[in-house]
Amino acid sequence: MTTKSSRARARPAGNLLILLSDEHNPAFLGCAGHPLARTPQLDALAARGTRWRAAYTPSPICVPARASLATGRWVHQLGCWDNAMAYDGRVRGWGHVLQAAGIRVESIGKLHYRDAADPTGFDRQIEPMHILGGIGQVWGSVRDPLPADRCAPPMLAERGPGESAYNRYDRRIADAACDWIARAAVTGEPWCLFVGFVAPHFPLVVPQPYLEAFPLERIPPPKRAANRHPWIEAMDRYLQVERGWSDRDRLEAVRLYLGLCAFLDEQVGRVLAALEASGQAQRTLVIYSSDHGDNVGARGLWGKSTLYQESTGVPLILAGPGVAEGRTRGDVASLVDIHPTVLEYFGLAAEPALPGRSLFGAPDPERVAFSEYHAVGSVSAGFMLRRGRWKYHHYVGFAPELFDLEADPDELDDVAAMNPGVVAGFEALLRRICDPEATDRRAKSDQAALVARFGGRERALETGTKGATPAPV
Repeated sequence: MTTKSSRARARPAGNLLILLSDEHNPAFLGCAGHPLARTPQLDALAARGTRWRAAYTPSPICVPARASLATGRWVHQLGCWDNAMAYDGRVRGWGHVLQAAGIRVESIGKLHYRDAADPTGFDRQIEPMHILGGIGQVWGSVRDPLPADRCAPPMLAERGPGESAYNRYDRRIADAACDWIARAAVTGEPWCLFVGFVAPHFPLVVPQPYLEAFPLERIPPPKRAANRHPWIEAMDRYLQVERGWSDRDRLEAVRLYLGLCAFLDEQVGRVLAALEASGQAQRTLVIYSSDHGDNVGARGLWGKSTLYQESTGVPLILAGPGVAEGRTRGDVASLVDIHPTVLEYFGLAAEPALPGRSLFGAPDPERVAFSEYHAVGSVSAGFMLRRGRWKYHHYVGFAPELFDLEADPDELDDVAAMNPGVVAGFEALLRRICDPEATDRRAKSDQAALVARFGGRERALETGTKGATPAPV
């Protein structure tokens, strides 16, 4: 580990607090207009800062998204294709840049990298959560072809009022962050702290008090699609989340997700209150986001892993020095933008070859957002591009989808056949970012090699954590 005495010194503008949740659908915020969401702490953060209405993850699944966030690079540039191929620090990220500049940079909570011993750009990791055993979900790498005779482990079998290990872990993370911030105020040295919460990630279990504001009769049913794309149908046959569910089960699941969002909001509020009490709030930039979204029952789908807004969209709030207050931006942003934002805030030179742009920059209505998926349940690579009113989905081996978000914000009416010129333009944009067919082949080749290392398909299907990564004890 690099020591402070051996580092070059930067001249930072202040401190940086990054708050990252897991699986937070960006619509489930009071400040985003959700009629039921109870998120007063995040709403207040947005009121004293800037919120993006169109921010996206580089990949709608945990491990690849977090590798991109750490490095500012796309998933296909990293080869962290799924939840068994995690970031190990070999590619330089923003944390390494801060370390080299002599800025204290630490983490508390979920990171979902390979292992705590890897040099991933933190001076210290407090109660970190990484992929289990350093191998993660090996069974999820078996996808060429997808197993025909078995489905994924039940995603939402555990749900209802109560207290999960994740709830207890998130409370400990908030406790540790509050203590850390109070101690940091004593030294007065600049710092960067990354705080990783798990909520509102499944299991859909939350203490009963967080459900009191959401009576079941007020929960609107999740939207349904008349016709689902065949790529989505193949995924749902594999995941089978809603098998045997009633309409009441679906409403209860939405209610529990709302409760987890309220629980998360309270933990975030505790950390922000500690920042204020420490006297450091005025010189601390706060970034709130999530690694990806959650379908929350839309189209009969739960969890992430799709290219729709619910899954690829993320909340993004910036507040603090140099940030406009009470502002909402409609231009697209991405988690890869956090890398250049961190560097600019601390007065460090940007890396121009990276795809991200600093969030301090001026809005660009022509900017293109990009996301990709090569993981659990997908028969082929999926790619998403968003520019302006249009959102394009490219599925290798399948017809594309195109949505006009101004006319159809729910993405229920695929207009690709009626807009061949728009589709062709988006495909050309995609091919400037990567070759989709070659990328699909490379991901499957890397996954096949991993499966072979674990003894072949049948053994791989029985290897790795079957559900969500367990919280550290």
